[in-house]
Amino acid sequence: MATGQVAEEGPLLITARQLADKLQISTRTLWRMLSAERLPAPIRVGGIVRWRANDIERWISAGCPEATARHSL
Repeated sequence: MATGQVAEEGPLLITARQLADKLQISTRTLWRMLSAERLPAPIRVGGIVRWRANDIERWISAGCPEATARHSL
């Protein structure tokens, strides 16, 4: 791959619906988990909320631990 190119392996940011589908939960449960700090912190782009796909993959690979360090951009 040439310098500056990005591999197309999927979206970089995912929506609440996509994350809920991935976790096999409702979006309402997703928002409850976020309020309880049981999910990685999302980022805000304009007025919308998205999660970094690679953060979610790492979180799932680690066994879905409770998020301890919350940050947002």
